[in-house]
Amino acid sequence: MTNFNVIAQHEDYIVAYKPCNLSFHSEEQAGFVALLEQQLGCNLFPVHRLDKVTSGLIVLAKSSQAAAKLTELFTAREVNKFYLALISDKPKKKQGWIKGDMAKSRRGTFKLLKSQDNPAVTRFYTASIKSGLRACLLKPYSGKTHQLRVALKSLSAPILGDESYGGKQSDRVYLHAFSLSFYWNGTLQSFSAVPEEGSQFMQLIEHDIFLSWRQPEQLEW
Repeated sequence: MTNFNVIAQHEDYIVAYKPCNLSFHSEEQAGFVALLEQQLGCNLFPVHRLDKVTSGLIVLAKSSQAAAKLTELFTAREVNKFYLALISDKPKKKQGWIKGDMAKSRRGTFKLLKSQDNPAVTRFYTASIKSGLRACLLKPYSGKTHQLRVALKSLSAPILGDESYGGKQSDRVYLHAFSLSFYWNGTLQSFSAVPEEGSQFMQLIEHDIFLSWRQPEQLEW
């Protein structure tokens, strides 16, 4: 069994690294939560999730009481989350806001609409890594399914490897939950984890732009 990287152990919750291409919940095979419970020998309570293709930080509560409190924070958008993504196409704009309602599309995908009734809201920055490869730093202000994947697709720049949304074939879908922070009992809790999988992510980590993104909450959002 894979030994997952536990970023932080708190008396009320843990922060762990979910690898890409591993389901969050158990389906035909044990998912990330069940496997981590086996590893740690305790019950864990999910309060948010990541797509199967997405790697990165997950917070899991250690009790139902902590889960309720963390769920309130996520629901109230009081958890700051930042993601890294790689794209191979030039986006319609290099930074700014992406806003719009989301609707179901074909084969389990979604699409971004021009209406703003209950919009998915994302802000982002991009920077060139090399010819044909750009890095994105994204902050979602809402928590819609596939939100960031749909957002970049709407800019005609789908995530590298995200073939469901028209991305070029690659060794993984290049989307990673990089950093999150929230206040717990009056104290700021802040966590980050660099991507562990994907050769193209290694090029980002070694690039100068990554130094300026290491503390994303300090950028202008």
